[in-house]
Amino acid sequence: MSIDIKPHAYDPVTQPELFEGVLPRRVVAFIIDFIIIAIPVVLAAMFIFAFGIVTLGLGWALYWLLPPGTVIWAIVYFGLTLGSPASATIGMRVTDLEMRTWYGAPAYFVLGAVHAIAFWFSVSALTPFILLVCFFNERRRLLHDIVLGTVVINNARRAAMLRAGMADATG
Repeated sequence: MSIDIKPHAYDPVTQPELFEGVLPRRVVAFIIDFIIIAIPVVLAAMFIFAFGIVTLGLGWALYWLLPPGTVIWAIVYFGLTLGSPASATIGMRVTDLEMRTWYGAPAYFVLGAVHAIAFWFSVSALTPFILLVCFFNERRRLLHDIVLGTVVINNARRAAMLRAGMADATG
């Protein structure tokens, strides 16, 4: 039985356009995705509040569904968006980012869902300081990216634009 070990598909030395400006745009993408996840949760909370008033307080018992519903919604959101052909959440699409496996394959539903879970567990258990890991590796990967074997890069359109800009600057 042989094991086929694949090399890293993305090299920051030979392909710097894939990693140019990824970290700040990743933060913006996170904020956009957080808002997209929060809007339905806030609307559900407002509905439960109004339903509780109409039912003279009985409807407020539905508030216990809000935390697990939020977790399920976030996992489904990340799984569906990262598992889409774009391999990017809506926030990542707005900022021209995509997530790939370290060997270059696009993301898939389970990887996207586990990526979200790993992010929240690592930040919750190890404090947000764990996000500083990205400053100590050449591909600017976070701890959960390293553990799951993923890398966030510029999408092909942005990379081509940066590549053309770098060629103009050198030539």
